[in-house]
Amino acid sequence: MNTIRHERKYVILAVLCLSVFLVVVDNTIVNVALPSLSKSLGASNSALQWVVDGYSLPFAGLLLAGGGLSDRWGRKRTMQLGLFFFGIFSLFAAFSTTTGQLITSRALMGVAAAFIFPATLSILTVTFEDANERARALGIWSATSGLAVAFGPITGGALITHFWYGSVFLINVPLVAITLVAGYLWIPESRNPFQRSLDPVGLALGTAGITTLVLAIIEGPSWGWRSATTLGLFTLSLVLLVSFTRYELRREGPLLDVRVFKIPAFSAGSGAIAMAFFGLFGFIFLMTQYFQLVRGYSALSAGVHTLPFAITTAVLTPIGAVLALRIGARYVVSAGLLIMGLGLFWVSLQSDHAAYWGPIIYSMIVLAVGFSLITAPSTAAIMGSLSPSQIGAGSAVNNVTRELGGTMGVAIIGSVFSSLFGPQIIEAFRGVPLSASQLATAQSSMQAALGTVAHLPSQLQPTVLAGVTQAFMSGFHRGCLVAAILLALTGLVTFAFLPGKKETDKEFSMMQALAH
Repeated sequence: MNTIRHERKYVILAVLCLSVFLVVVDNTIVNVALPSLSKSLGASNSALQWVVDGYSLPFAGLLLAGGGLSDRWGRKRTMQLGLFFFGIFSLFAAFSTTTGQLITSRALMGVAAAFIFPATLSILTVTFEDANERARALGIWSATSGLAVAFGPITGGALITHFWYGSVFLINVPLVAITLVAGYLWIPESRNPFQRSLDPVGLALGTAGITTLVLAIIEGPSWGWRSATTLGLFTLSLVLLVSFTRYELRREGPLLDVRVFKIPAFSAGSGAIAMAFFGLFGFIFLMTQYFQLVRGYSALSAGVHTLPFAITTAVLTPIGAVLALRIGARYVVSAGLLIMGLGLFWVSLQSDHAAYWGPIIYSMIVLAVGFSLITAPSTAAIMGSLSPSQIGAGSAVNNVTRELGGTMGVAIIGSVFSSLFGPQIIEAFRGVPLSASQLATAQSSMQAALGTVAHLPSQLQPTVLAGVTQAFMSGFHRGCLVAAILLALTGLVTFAFLPGKKETDKEFSMMQALAH
């Protein structure tokens, strides 16, 4: 086994990275298609958020189960099964004709993805034993996630330009086929020696708690933050998540050993990863719409304009992992969070006509530099702070925090945007003879507002269009500002709890022991 692992380890890493790329890219590849979906399917802002979060939510909610099953059934077997169904459900999404069908298909894709992603980190851990090699491998693995997030809009833009919106899902099918064959040929089977039975009650409580929380956040702007429904969902989510915690503390073989959150480095690393993806997913959700609906770029052009982020991430993420070994995760990760916050703050100050080859590209590069310094060192902090019996929980939480952070980023930043966008749209159309239903349609999304403007008398269009653009930019700026503040605060907190250089060295060494 060791000889095979030594000879094939970078081939195995390539297959793992392709698997990670597949499941992560589907978080963002759909973003560039949002204007097309809004136009073709009549999707509102809330529906557009659910097209994105409909995938992310079951993905995050079932990652704990996916991690447990991969340890029990075999990591390779579970990953291969997940890939197969991911391809099938991608076909369903590609040929959806209504928003409901698309959201359902995306949710099923998220379920399948939850059985792919956890296995990749576990397989990587047992494949790379040397601390320096593992640091580089973790950097490449983490860079793949960042690249997938960044390349999603580019790939989606190219497909939307030449084909219909379903092509952004159909492209998954041949990639799944390649990954299945490569995985079958090259990846050896492995299992976690610390076997645990499944925890269906914990799974139900945890998934239901997360689901109700995100539902309340997404629908809060349209229902009203103080409405009985919104407050009821927040209360229900709190009850479910507290019940989940209490149940897991009593259970002998819990789905998630919540005691691991008492470990400072574990909680700080989890929080750092969650906030990195929170800021990134929220930013991309709004930025791709800004490029198309405010700047007038095509879908392909909007994707290409995010390329500086992808290039910077590809170059710097592996370096971030090695840098953490030299000076300690505390300094690298905290600096990354603060730099990410600075990038988003810069974005929040830009006007609708800001120069791309200037403030826009520079702020994206700053954002990418920060993101590149966070993920791999935080993963090492999470995995290295645990005992061998807790490795399953560590791998699962590492994956859940990424996905849940991204899901909440779209939900919260999207909701902040909607909270400002809707009322300002009413002001933009004040004095324009529109019916109540027409005004409600204009409030539903930027695409709908632009469509309403297009049907106004030509003499009214410039003034109203300026108001609509201002409404979008107000929501965009506020969403980025909220994310920037949260990232900066997280950076200050993680500095106090993440390990320094000596502890980081121990964590990478611990991962070697955990591999066995």
